[in-house]
Amino acid sequence: MASTPGTLVHHEIIDTGLKGADAHRVRYTTHDVNGRTHEASGLVIAPSGAGSDRPVFTWGHGTTGLGDAACPSAQPDPARELVTYFDRGASQQIDYGIPGVQAFIDDGWVVCATDYQGLGTPGMHQYMVSRSNARDTVNIVHAARALDVGAGVRVGCSGWSQGGGTAAAVAELDPGDYGELRVVGTAPMSPGVASVALASPTGPAAALTDPTTPPDSHLVMLLCGIQAANPDRLALDDVFTPLGVSIIEQGWNTQPVHHLDDTIARFFRLQGAVLRPDPQNFDAWTAAIVAGSAAGRAPICPVLVTVDSFGGGTVVPVGWQDGYIEAVEHLGGNVERRDYPDDDHFSLPGSCIADVKAWLTGRLGA
Repeated sequence: MASTPGTLVHHEIIDTGLKGADAHRVRYTTHDVNGRTHEASGLVIAPSGAGSDRPVFTWGHGTTGLGDAACPSAQPDPARELVTYFDRGASQQIDYGIPGVQAFIDDGWVVCATDYQGLGTPGMHQYMVSRSNARDTVNIVHAARALDVGAGVRVGCSGWSQGGGTAAAVAELDPGDYGELRVVGTAPMSPGVASVALASPTGPAAALTDPTTPPDSHLVMLLCGIQAANPDRLALDDVFTPLGVSIIEQGWNTQPVHHLDDTIARFFRLQGAVLRPDPQNFDAWTAAIVAGSAAGRAPICPVLVTVDSFGGGTVVPVGWQDGYIEAVEHLGGNVERRDYPDDDHFSLPGSCIADVKAWLTGRLGA
């Protein structure tokens, strides 16, 4: 494996229903929060024909799962507008596609969409390790610049849910991660930020403090992702019961998020606890969660947070989203909040993407 992050390893042209676009499925090198080198796959979609110095939009997708069954670029017709599991008529088990992709192509952007490490490549995905996911999201841009698609150095980013945490962390990486790239702005949509969730264990994290609540698959996958990023320091049986470990070991690569959630809930009812009531080594777990999270450094560029406030946040609590904003402001970041009161978690990307695109476009000349 090539050791330089962002090295293009393989690419193939794939069909797309987008107009005036060419789509490539790519495989490239990347590295995680602890500097370990991995490969990741994803999509690069560009306007057809010759071009140069095109702005690049890089997308961080939301929660899909821990393994290959949850790989966005392996779905039918992956180079497309976002379709979610909960859409009427949806046929796949995960959310996939890129919101607003046709509009970005029409306006001359190159669009990158990483699968993240572990989704379509070896190993368990480092779910919610936002600094790992962010490096995947930046390194696919480096890989795209090795293709003949005219990708320039100006980069705008957005991501949703898990990818909202990713998009937040894209603005908090090391200078060497960016290289020649210039990130003009990043727009987290309903950002899931692990350190904020840990400090306020409500919603999907409620089982951390309430043993009568079956652990949500998002919480289970967060713990799995943290362990996958830190295998020398953390073990699954630090925090999971034997039942929990068996569910993970048998299902992580084959059950996407919603399937895994149903499996956990069923076995919790039938056989009991999935999380240990006496977690071991939890100081090390806490340190690893914080080290991999966004909201740890002042962002290098402006940040636009779009908040789905319908019902108080139907997946990511509004308190978590505002908690991220408060943390960034405390760090001295330039952050703007826009509220979408009529949108739940799954309608938000379609409702806010035009605003995100306009905001990023306005940043290109800054």
